[in-house]
Amino acid sequence: MTATQTTDPIADPTTTPTFDPTSESQLADPYPGYAQMRAKCPVLHDQDLDLWVVTRHEDVVRVVHDARTFSSENAVRVATGPESDDVKQVMAEGWSLTPNLTESDGEEHTRLRVAVNKVFTPRRVAELEPFIRSTAEELIARFAAAGSTDVIEGYAWPLPLMVMAQILGIPAEDVPRLRQWSSNWLKLSVGTGPQDERVEWARDVVTMQHYVMAMLTNTKRADEGSLVASLGRYGEEHRLDTVELMRIVMNLIIAGHVTVTRAIGNGLVSLLEHPDQLAALRSGEASVEAMVEEILRFESPVQGLFRTVTEETELGGRQLVPGDRVMVHWGSANRDGCVIEDPDVFALRSRPGRQQMAFGRGIHACLGASLARLQLRVAIPMLFDRLPGLRLGPADSRTRERLVIARGFEELRLLWDTP
Repeated sequence: MTATQTTDPIADPTTTPTFDPTSESQLADPYPGYAQMRAKCPVLHDQDLDLWVVTRHEDVVRVVHDARTFSSENAVRVATGPESDDVKQVMAEGWSLTPNLTESDGEEHTRLRVAVNKVFTPRRVAELEPFIRSTAEELIARFAAAGSTDVIEGYAWPLPLMVMAQILGIPAEDVPRLRQWSSNWLKLSVGTGPQDERVEWARDVVTMQHYVMAMLTNTKRADEGSLVASLGRYGEEHRLDTVELMRIVMNLIIAGHVTVTRAIGNGLVSLLEHPDQLAALRSGEASVEAMVEEILRFESPVQGLFRTVTEETELGGRQLVPGDRVMVHWGSANRDGCVIEDPDVFALRSRPGRQQMAFGRGIHACLGASLARLQLRVAIPMLFDRLPGLRLGPADSRTRERLVIARGFEELRLLWDTP
């Protein structure tokens, strides 16, 4: 995407901010730009994407609580144009990706969400803590003697995926394949990328669909106590067909790890770049709960999702018409000084929970938020406990992901002291 300067009557045309989250400058630090947008044009039109970017906390809250006016159809798609015939041909070997938990509205969304609520309970989440701890210990043991590692590759992505595999009853040996499939599903879903690569991504998505369908239809492959087995029983009782259940499972696999993966990387960098806050955490002056909330607020792993306008409305001084696309920007809302004190200061202190929007709001608020928080409470402090002198590697060993909707690291090398 190239940066655009929009013609905006709200803003001074000579200083209109740009929205270009994959540019080098905004990858390094997008937040000054978001502050400009909130002040000058809080609902900014990006011409390249034909997208209205909603940056103020109050406007984001309004959008996500008005599902009738702002539909969640295509909620993760940056570009909504038609697929190529080659991609369509591959996808015809599987099933439609929608409607799913993220990209559905009304009664349809409620049916899918209730199915997960019934089996993805607080008790199930709490019971996972011993497994999360043992898995984190096992992963750290693999690289502890080396004195350095890419913490994304060796820890931040395997941990939440292994946890999700445990929940779903998926064999541990299949976890690397889940990573590839789900990563390519996300890339396909956002609607961008070269067509030849999109064909390969589509093949992986179809393979993943068939894998999950086999789990749902072959009871011998699903552990009786697994979430897959529970969903199967619920589906039989409440008339959810196997394809709907398959979409739920695929949603859970990707949503169950990408947020945690990015939050681990973002959190480690934030703590290591703010040694006073790390010291407060290590001494017990700051709680691990406050650490998690501040990491999620300060560097929101999912920066935003999309909505489609269904009826004419006004938002932030702009007139929107049916078919307009808006991006609700959690990352900007979480830095809005109108509702958050010292928003650009990373501080492990209690902030009112209602301000934090990293997991969304309204009917589409993240179902796995409690599980994500539990994993972060375990995963980040354990690294500091097990790796003495933990510190950031050279600046050139950090690589940010180039995604419009997310903020995280592709690579993050850490160093520590060894005997």
